[in-house]
Amino acid sequence: MEKYTPRLRKHYEEAVIPALTKQFNYTTVMQVPRLEKVCLNQGVGAATADKKMIDTALAEMTTVAGQKAVSTKSKKDISNFKLRANTAIGVRVTLRGNKMYEFVDRLIAASLPRVRDFKGVNDKSFDGRGNYTLGVTEQIIFPEIDIDKVTRIGGMDITFVTTATNDQEARALLQELGIPFKKEN
Repeated sequence: MEKYTPRLRKHYEEAVIPALTKQFNYTTVMQVPRLEKVCLNQGVGAATADKKMIDTALAEMTTVAGQKAVSTKSKKDISNFKLRANTAIGVRVTLRGNKMYEFVDRLIAASLPRVRDFKGVNDKSFDGRGNYTLGVTEQIIFPEIDIDKVTRIGGMDITFVTTATNDQEARALLQELGIPFKKEN
């Protein structure tokens, strides 16, 4: 029985590694940057008033990621926001391995094309160390979410953590994987 390999991982091994090796003149395969993990994060600020919003966000994030999401809790009291310490105010999930490649593949092939007036993702969101964060304004772009059951439209941050040492290598890696960056005019 043959072991399952996600389509994007296969593409990385067969096409991306040789392309990046040629572009940056790497001497070994281990120098080629790779995707380490993908972190999904969603803040649910209105959860201070309605505790059920966290449960809904957890269910949606788990559905989108294909892996159980966890809630994030506030660290301290902030009276202006009616916030108490240890109150659930967001959800997050970290994807690695095959689940990560499956999620990125679905994001590129099915979710990003569903964004209204989509012209590509912003290429200014690199952190200087080879990581990229993409902001999604509506969670309903994911086909896994049933639009009829959505009570509140919320955004999320998707962070691609790579082994690249700088933004240029990380951008080349993500571009080769298929992330559609905006075209410079």
